[in-house]
Amino acid sequence: MKFSVFISPKAIRSKLAASTKEGVISEMVDALVEAGEVKEADRGDIIKAIMKREELGSTGIGRGVAVPHTKHASVEKLVGTVGISESGLDFDSLDGQDASLFFLLVSPPDRPGDHLRALENISRQLRDDSFCRLLRQSKTSDDILQLLDEADSSQFGS
Repeated sequence: MKFSVFISPKAIRSKLAASTKEGVISEMVDALVEAGEVKEADRGDIIKAIMKREELGSTGIGRGVAVPHTKHASVEKLVGTVGISESGLDFDSLDGQDASLFFLLVSPPDRPGDHLRALENISRQLRDDSFCRLLRQSKTSDDILQLLDEADSSQFGS
């Protein structure tokens, strides 16, 4: 599944301000609210659902990457965003390293296939060292969006 199908361009954040796991999740859900992808009324519930998912096991997958995600009945289709923390932060990652690249996903409970395909695409792209390096070097949301478009065109993640 291509990034263009589920990443909301208006919700991309090239400079996350938060310094905690819950702060990053809140900031990224806020970005989805501001982009009109998630209703303000559902914001708190979605954050709680993502934090509950984190209690099952950290979505900090290592190599400076975290993919917080949840299924939530308030969304009709899979929505997501990307955020970058310049300094990185403790996300209880599997390898103990701070996370600086974040992909946050919210999907409807009745569409597990979309959720899994998006996670698969993200993990495939993030195994590509050049993709991660270029993502970390991105200074603007437009830079990030351009990199995601290039990934969709199969220039990364072979």
